[in-house]
Amino acid sequence: MTARVVLVTGASSGIGLATAVAFAARGDAVVLVSRSGEALDTAEKTCRAAGAAAVDVVVDDVGDPGGAGRIVAEVLDRHGRVDVVVHSATVMGYGTVQAMPVEVFNTVVDTAIHGTLHLAQAVLPVLRRQHAGVFVGVNSLLGSITVPQMGAYSTAKWGQRALLRTLQQETRDEPGVHICIVSPGSINTPVYDQAANYTGRATRPPVPVLSPDRVAAAIVRVTGRPRRHVSVPVGPANPFIITAFRLLPGLYDLLAGPLFRLAALTGKTVPPTPGNVFRPHPALEQTHGRWPAKRRRRPAAPRPAVR
Repeated sequence: MTARVVLVTGASSGIGLATAVAFAARGDAVVLVSRSGEALDTAEKTCRAAGAAAVDVVVDDVGDPGGAGRIVAEVLDRHGRVDVVVHSATVMGYGTVQAMPVEVFNTVVDTAIHGTLHLAQAVLPVLRRQHAGVFVGVNSLLGSITVPQMGAYSTAKWGQRALLRTLQQETRDEPGVHICIVSPGSINTPVYDQAANYTGRATRPPVPVLSPDRVAAAIVRVTGRPRRHVSVPVGPANPFIITAFRLLPGLYDLLAGPLFRLAALTGKTVPPTPGNVFRPHPALEQTHGRWPAKRRRRPAAPRPAVR
């Protein structure tokens, strides 16, 4: 198996870190990108221990208009090519549109939309010259629906999805260049503790909650056999939610607020916070969050025959 050069943004935590480790375990060369140099030091050690062919660390921000260009230039300088790009960098915010400070709302949106734009504009010329490469955008269930008090994140993910779909259309006739979308739902990562929060209450991921390793496995699979869209399964409720959002908007809107408060907010009161929107919180950056994750069931081992 030939080692690929895999660039992962948001690689210091959550889905990004789980994905980097999954590629490292295949023996690929991984380039870890994040705003948090301190957290990347730990991520680098984890990827080396997993068996990566090489591990490089780039401390930069794709939300910075020049950041993506610097990142891609550094990868090319070290490796001469880019085979896979996984764009997982994101920040999240809770709160009504009225309550959330405009600078927080704008940064949540900018990170998803402009971060994707900057990275695509920097790396697509490379993939086109190579006539090969896969760009994976990590989107969200909230790129297909909206819920009260998550307007910033839904706006960000709807916009990101629109951009990724446009990129799919614009590269459709280019052999070897693939744009893929992976859309997880509730995943057990630290993002819920790191998010900006203007609801007055502590937040949590709605059940069922999956491990980020499940998302990472889906991303690795799609880079081997590229498809336009992969929706990581999170239980039977999600297809129903999307269908209700599209076909029964009145009923959906009636239930969305109460269900969100029940499933996503706790009874603990918390002060307003911008979370990690403007600067990273290295102490909170790790692969898994603090919520129990639903694991894939494994078939029971066969019992020995009784004679």
